[in-house]
Amino acid sequence: MAGLVLWACGLGVALAAVHPVRGFLPDLKFTLQGAGNVTVTQQAFAGKIVLMFFGYASCPDICPTTMAQLAQVTESLGPKADQVRILFVSVDPHRDTPDVLQTYVDQFDRHAIGLTGDESAIAALARRYRVAYQIERPDSAAPNAPYEVSHSRGIYAFDQQGKAVWLASDSESQEDLLAALRPMLQ
Repeated sequence: MAGLVLWACGLGVALAAVHPVRGFLPDLKFTLQGAGNVTVTQQAFAGKIVLMFFGYASCPDICPTTMAQLAQVTESLGPKADQVRILFVSVDPHRDTPDVLQTYVDQFDRHAIGLTGDESAIAALARRYRVAYQIERPDSAAPNAPYEVSHSRGIYAFDQQGKAVWLASDSESQEDLLAALRPMLQ
């Protein structure tokens, strides 16, 4: 079911629902680069709830909307927001350096972390969580020309032990995301 939600969302169909995925998606596991080219793994978030979203910093619509929504969700938690981290994983490693990503996510929420890696690291993580994406390469005659990136849409929630708990559409309401998140808080 999770694959269906992601695929349908990638086509622009809004399927609003929070789907339990415990036992259906793998635990949180990655090795990526954060701001300052620091290597970051899932161990950095032990004891925290992780909300993970795949996108890219120059996305014109979906990514900033989803990041703003996640920021509103964490803000609504008040002091309990310190128990949550938003991980924004770039599927555009050609433009999104670790520092560019952190500057981008800092605009939305102090609990957000921008992460990227080389093409193979991003592809492996995307496969792990069934995320589809495609980068339209610029023409070799104009290597600095803008290009599009298509990606599936979904918000993954992992508990304090890194277990996948739920997957939500990025069009899910703030109230429903909060309702799914609150039972995870200590």
